[in-house]
Order: sequence, then structure tokens, then C-alpha cells
Amino acid sequence: EVQLVESGGGLVQPGGSLRLSCAASGFTFNYFAMSWVRQAPGEGPEWVSSINSRGSATKYTDSVKGRFTISRDNAKNTVYLQMNSLKPEDTAVYRCVKWRSSEIWSDYNTGLTDYRGQGTQVTVSS
Repeated sequence: EVQLVESGGGLVQPGGSLRLSCAASGFTFNYFAMSWVRQAPGEGPEWVSSINSRGSATKYTDSVKGRFTISRDNAKNTVYLQMNSLKPEDTAVYRCVKWRSSEIWSDYNTGLTDYRGQGTQVTVSS
């Protein structure tokens, strides 16, 4: 059974940092690309970042470029999202998502993915 379990969310002041983790199990982690998506209250899901299976290629949505860093540790079956210089508009539930493929040549769309976690809440507020 595929499981994706996120952790690391919480309440942080504007300008602060958080590191999210997603522990994966039930599949061969180093074969598949991964993404982070987020959903703010009353909004639809928004793609945030993707990383290929080897960790050699990454992509980011424009609003987080230069502030967020996606990475993975294939030995630990874990993907991370380091979030710096957080803003109130980053407030959302963050979920990790498994791709059906190893590479991220295509832009993110849900048809390229098959599993997602339950999410972790990130709240940026003073």
C-alpha cells in the first residue's frame, strides 16, 4: 500500500522558515518523481514544486522561486520542502504527490500523478 505522510507544518511568523518532510512507503521511491502542492482555504489546489527521481532536476512555481527548495533523500524514502522567507499568502495545507514517472519534463498536472498524502498545515501569521 502506497503511503505518503507529511510532517513539519505549524504556525510561523512572516519571514520565518519551516522544513516539511514527506515519508514515503509502499513503492520504490527512487523510481518516481515527486511534487508538493498546496491548498489555501477556499482555493483550489496549487502546484508548488517538483523533483525528479534522482534529485537532479527541480521546478518551482514563480511565487516561491528563491524562497523554497525541494530536495529528496532516496536512502530515507523522504522528500523535503525547505521554506524560507515565508509570507502570509503561503498559508495552506501542503501535500506531497507521487508521479507515475521518474522525470518532470512535462509541467505538473494531476493526470501525471497517482497518490498524494493527507497534508500538513502551514500557517504564516504574526
